[in-house]
Amino acid sequence: MEKISGMKKIIGLSFALQLICISIYADVRLPALFTDNMVLQQCTDAPFWGEAAPNKVVKVMVGWEAREYETKSDNKGYWNINIPTPKFGGPYSITISDGKKVVLRNVMIGEVWICSGQSNMEMPLAGWGKIQNYQDEIAAANYPDMRLFQVKKVIRNTPQKDVFTENNTGWQVCSSKTIPEFSAVAYFFGRDLLKNRKVPVGLIHTSWGGTPAESWVSAESLETMPYFKDYVRQLKQVSQNDLSLFYIGQLKEWQRKVEEIDLGYEKHYAKWASPDFDDVKWEDMPVPGSWENSVLPDFDGVVWVRKTIEIPLRWQGKELTLRLGGIDDDDITFFNGEEVGHSEGWNVQREYNVPAGLVKAGKAVIAVRISDMALSGGFYGDPVTLQLMLKNSDSISLSGNWKYQIGLKQSEMPLKPISPVDNPKCPTTLYNAMLYPLAPFAFQGVIWYQGEANASMAEQYRTLFPLLIDDWRSLWKRNFPFYFVQLAAFNPERTEPYDSEWAALREAQLNTLHWNNTGMAVAMDIGNAKDIHPKNKQEVGRRLALIARAKTYGEDIPYSGPVFKAYRIEDDKIRISFSHVEGGLKTPNGESLKGFAICGSDRCYYWAEARIEGNEIIVFSPKVPRPYAVRYGWADNISCNLYNGAGLPASPFRTDSRY
Repeated sequence: MEKISGMKKIIGLSFALQLICISIYADVRLPALFTDNMVLQQCTDAPFWGEAAPNKVVKVMVGWEAREYETKSDNKGYWNINIPTPKFGGPYSITISDGKKVVLRNVMIGEVWICSGQSNMEMPLAGWGKIQNYQDEIAAANYPDMRLFQVKKVIRNTPQKDVFTENNTGWQVCSSKTIPEFSAVAYFFGRDLLKNRKVPVGLIHTSWGGTPAESWVSAESLETMPYFKDYVRQLKQVSQNDLSLFYIGQLKEWQRKVEEIDLGYEKHYAKWASPDFDDVKWEDMPVPGSWENSVLPDFDGVVWVRKTIEIPLRWQGKELTLRLGGIDDDDITFFNGEEVGHSEGWNVQREYNVPAGLVKAGKAVIAVRISDMALSGGFYGDPVTLQLMLKNSDSISLSGNWKYQIGLKQSEMPLKPISPVDNPKCPTTLYNAMLYPLAPFAFQGVIWYQGEANASMAEQYRTLFPLLIDDWRSLWKRNFPFYFVQLAAFNPERTEPYDSEWAALREAQLNTLHWNNTGMAVAMDIGNAKDIHPKNKQEVGRRLALIARAKTYGEDIPYSGPVFKAYRIEDDKIRISFSHVEGGLKTPNGESLKGFAICGSDRCYYWAEARIEGNEIIVFSPKVPRPYAVRYGWADNISCNLYNGAGLPASPFRTDSRY
């Protein structure tokens, strides 16, 4: 009897636990996007979805009408339903029930926008951003009809079911307490819409600083580009636990392929590191210093540098310390042809031991293979940090001129594997974790600020950026508006015209205007030579909002600065015409035009004079009697001052490469 009684207790306890589990499982579970304070897109069939017990009736009651909507979960407990939303208004309550009620309160109906990109979209009002007048802006940021949703930074190599939010906060009412760490561009865009459209605004912010466009594109779309095809196909097949091993294998294979095409290697032997190699025809590079600011403007790829020194007899057979300071980005360092160290990352101080067996009196050669894939490249830091030292004794300075030669351009390289473990730069990973789970939530359009991370691959971006737009539209099965910011000016101005990677990336962005339902805000005039994150985010948000107000909401307002349309050569001059010349072509305070360069058939560019004639520009130079092409604003950073009557700046352009 005791045994039977004990069994009954066990069975009873088991049954009770089952009831508890069923009760918990029976509660409707909603995606992170469905919380109090949310904004639903007006005048649409808004998708609702979630989980419940399998084969369970789910009822949805909305505050804007009396009827009850009903659906049923499938065998796995998933359910979805579309519910018509009215014109803007609120606040409303929404009740969702499968027997137990979940109530969403303070819900508004209005205009919802997704805001994405890299650091210039991520840049908060306060925090690391500290935009101009940020304290006053934060104090004034009390807009109960604007709601903010912050997607948490998460990386995954396969598409996820749901996004994460910081501290599970969900939607927040815009206030001085909730706005400081939110995207400044998104906020100023939303504020302009709120003030001018008089409707509630919901902003879904999902961005990550320093990320390239390929991080935000699905694997299926990236497979259509040969550059990414093999990598993403293999990445999809790797479990989350095996990512490290996958990366190590991919990196070794990439290094092998690069060595095969790097001119500094011969059958994987570093011939340019050999002390017997004749570098007499190589040119000089000042060290330390960014090569972009001296001998290799806008170069990304592999550069070999060599320094020949004299080892004193007293050092022979003794271990030395080689200090090279900072190198941007990665290096492999050789002493007399033998590798003595390698490092990855621009923020690593290089210090390598030179074995005693390599140290012989007389001539010695230090060779460094430097790989740089974005922004500045080469040595940086104080010249005194570059030394070859006998421990606790004297040293030889390594600052000054080094010999250099290009081994390989980045554009010639295969795709370098990026660790998919905690690395937001890995292709597809942010699409999987920070975009895909947002679908099919209803929204009006997208604003996007990105491109700096792809600046060295402008030709590729011509395909990649439109691919991203098509990819996102395919996910939602809708041709929604996609408005973006052209790269702002950055880096020091130069004295002569030159081929600029940032200018080429801006051109790739300009080309994307050929895609349907797109728009571009020019930011060339509000950049900063020393700061890749310019502080005037108010104007960026305003210019994006002008595009939305005109193209999405039908307001009859100018929304773009002048855009190059056509040109013709007239004797010793070139005449250029533009679209978007509302109010005529102008310069601030009537000053002379700046930023134009002209060339002849030799493609050698000179700064040009230019003048406004009606809605056209005449460009000429006494140095170019037979002109061939004109460029405007063609530099990382250059003073250019062409606007239309609405005060909107012209996009940089060139006439010698049409799209």
